[in-house]
Amino acid sequence: MKSRHQDDYVIERYLQDEKTMILLFAQWCVNNDLDPLELYEKAYPDQPKNKALVEALKHTVDKGEAGSIAKESVISLLEMFGNVDLAFQVAQVEEKHGAERQKG
Repeated sequence: MKSRHQDDYVIERYLQDEKTMILLFAQWCVNNDLDPLELYEKAYPDQPKNKALVEALKHTVDKGEAGSIAKESVISLLEMFGNVDLAFQVAQVEEKHGAERQKG
Protein backbone atom coordinates (compact mmCIF):
# COMPACT_ATOMS: atom_id res chain seq x y z
CA MET A 1 0.00 0.00 0.00
CA LYS A 2 2.89 2.34 0.69
CA SER A 3 3.98 2.02 -2.93
CA ARG A 4 0.53 3.12 -4.11
CA HIS A 5 0.76 6.22 -1.91
CA GLN A 6 4.19 7.03 -3.35
CA ASP A 7 2.90 6.57 -6.90
CA ASP A 8 -0.01 8.91 -6.22
CA TYR A 9 2.37 11.48 -4.75
CA VAL A 10 4.70 11.32 -7.76
CA ILE A 11 1.77 11.69 -10.17
CA GLU A 12 0.36 14.61 -8.18
CA ARG A 13 3.74 16.38 -8.15
CA TYR A 14 4.19 15.81 -11.88
CA LEU A 15 0.77 17.30 -12.65
CA GLN A 16 1.49 20.31 -10.42
CA ASP A 17 4.89 20.81 -12.04
CA GLU A 18 3.26 20.57 -15.46
CA LYS A 19 0.79 23.32 -14.50
CA THR A 20 3.71 25.46 -13.36
CA MET A 21 5.46 24.89 -16.69
CA ILE A 22 2.33 25.90 -18.60
CA LEU A 23 1.91 29.04 -16.49
CA LEU A 24 5.57 29.95 -16.99
CA PHE A 25 5.19 29.56 -20.76
CA ALA A 26 2.00 31.65 -20.75
CA GLN A 27 3.60 34.41 -18.67
CA TRP A 28 6.70 34.42 -20.88
CA CYS A 29 4.42 34.94 -23.87
CA VAL A 30 2.60 37.81 -22.14
CA ASN A 31 5.95 39.37 -21.21
CA ASN A 32 7.02 39.20 -24.86
CA ASP A 33 3.72 40.44 -26.35
CA LEU A 34 2.95 37.04 -27.84
CA ASP A 35 -0.28 35.07 -27.96
CA PRO A 36 0.45 31.76 -26.19
CA LEU A 37 -2.49 30.02 -27.88
CA GLU A 38 -1.23 31.07 -31.31
CA LEU A 39 2.31 29.92 -30.55
CA TYR A 40 0.98 26.61 -29.21
CA GLU A 41 -1.06 26.14 -32.38
CA LYS A 42 2.05 26.72 -34.52
CA ALA A 43 3.82 23.98 -32.60
CA TYR A 44 0.87 21.58 -32.56
CA PRO A 45 -1.44 22.47 -35.47
CA ASP A 46 -3.41 19.22 -35.33
CA GLN A 47 -4.24 19.39 -31.63
CA PRO A 48 -7.36 21.00 -30.16
CA LYS A 49 -7.09 24.12 -28.01
CA ASN A 50 -5.09 23.32 -24.88
CA LYS A 51 -7.49 23.65 -21.94
CA ALA A 52 -4.66 23.81 -19.40
CA LEU A 53 -3.12 26.71 -21.32
CA VAL A 54 -6.45 28.53 -21.48
CA GLU A 55 -6.76 28.06 -17.70
CA ALA A 56 -3.18 29.25 -17.11
CA LEU A 57 -3.90 32.45 -19.03
CA LYS A 58 -6.39 33.38 -16.32
CA HIS A 59 -3.50 33.44 -13.85
CA THR A 60 -0.99 35.53 -15.80
CA VAL A 61 -0.30 39.14 -14.85
CA ASP A 62 0.41 42.20 -16.95
CA LYS A 63 3.95 42.25 -18.23
CA GLY A 64 4.70 45.35 -16.15
CA GLU A 65 3.87 43.42 -12.98
CA ALA A 66 5.73 40.24 -13.91
CA GLY A 67 9.33 39.44 -13.27
CA SER A 68 11.51 38.60 -16.23
CA ILE A 69 11.58 35.01 -17.41
CA ALA A 70 14.61 33.78 -19.31
CA LYS A 71 13.88 32.06 -22.59
CA GLU A 72 16.40 29.37 -21.63
CA SER A 73 14.28 28.51 -18.59
CA VAL A 74 11.13 28.27 -20.69
CA ILE A 75 12.84 26.15 -23.33
CA SER A 76 14.36 23.81 -20.72
CA LEU A 77 11.04 23.31 -18.93
CA LEU A 78 9.15 22.71 -22.16
CA GLU A 79 11.74 20.13 -23.24
CA MET A 80 11.66 18.41 -19.82
CA PHE A 81 7.95 17.83 -20.27
CA GLY A 82 8.32 16.61 -23.86
CA ASN A 83 7.11 19.79 -25.55
CA VAL A 84 10.03 19.90 -27.96
CA ASP A 85 8.02 21.44 -30.81
CA LEU A 86 6.83 24.24 -28.56
CA ALA A 87 10.37 24.78 -27.25
CA PHE A 88 11.49 25.11 -30.87
CA GLN A 89 8.81 27.76 -31.49
CA VAL A 90 9.97 29.71 -28.43
CA ALA A 91 13.56 29.58 -29.69
CA GLN A 92 12.45 30.75 -33.14
CA VAL A 93 10.53 33.70 -31.70
CA GLU A 94 13.51 34.73 -29.62
CA GLU A 95 15.84 34.50 -32.62
CA LYS A 96 13.46 36.68 -34.64
CA HIS A 97 13.11 39.23 -31.82
CA GLY A 98 16.89 39.31 -31.33
CA ALA A 99 17.47 39.97 -35.02
CA GLU A 100 14.87 42.76 -35.01
CA ARG A 101 16.49 44.39 -31.95
CA GLN A 102 19.89 44.37 -33.66
CA LYS A 103 18.43 46.05 -36.76
CA GLY A 104 16.46 48.64 -34.79
